[in-house]
Amino acid sequence: MKYRFTRKQLAIPYALFLLVFVIAPLVVIISYALTGSDGHVSLKNLAGFFSDPNTMGTLLYSLMLALVTTAVCLLIAYPVAYALAFSQIKRRSVILLLFIMPMWINFTLRLTALKEILTLIEGNLAFHPFLNSVIGMSYDFLPFMILPIYNQLERMDKSLMEAASDLGADRKQVFLRVTFPLSIPGVVSGIAMVFLPAMTNYVVLEMLYNSTYIMGSLIGSYFSAYDWHGGSMISLILLALICIFTLLGGGNKEENARGGSLV
Repeated sequence: MKYRFTRKQLAIPYALFLLVFVIAPLVVIISYALTGSDGHVSLKNLAGFFSDPNTMGTLLYSLMLALVTTAVCLLIAYPVAYALAFSQIKRRSVILLLFIMPMWINFTLRLTALKEILTLIEGNLAFHPFLNSVIGMSYDFLPFMILPIYNQLERMDKSLMEAASDLGADRKQVFLRVTFPLSIPGVVSGIAMVFLPAMTNYVVLEMLYNSTYIMGSLIGSYFSAYDWHGGSMISLILLALICIFTLLGGGNKEENARGGSLV
């Protein structure tokens, strides 16, 4: 006897997963964020976040760290992805694999090795803690920037660039008016995969020198102190920032897919 499942039935396991592991925790976070210690609805946690200089300073530091890390990853990843996508090497996948292989190594081992390298370098050159943070974050998140950009460039219709050249565009104009606009969805995806985790992934920085305080460690300190209301509000604010960033990044998806204008 054959069993046939409809699409709605096949979606039930995923819907249950979302309900238990996404929606239910989010409801708990929202309920704690919008209530006080007495259980009544209150915006005290929200006001406390924006009035506390420590939390605002941590937010600004996290934003600055995430912005610089994302910029460094983008400056390194785009030329690498471009070279791989348009190279004539037959086994480009092997070279791409070299950039992915560090992700297969244990996270702790990679950061421990990086810490030893930075320690040796700092014997002759004293690095600022912020610079160390950028190096650590960039080292960890660089593959997440390379892959989406490479995938976008790889599946690009190369005939569009040939057409632009036939119409009189030089290599610079072809890149600025055809190649780069078509690659923007991959760039936006890579930025989202680097910028958002860089604001909260305090484990990387904690393993480097056990002192950096960013939004992830701030949230952890609130929950460690059993202040679920304050920690939930900070988590909710970060979620709002993520949603805003995602909406801004995906607003021009249709235009980017067309590759912009050649005029």
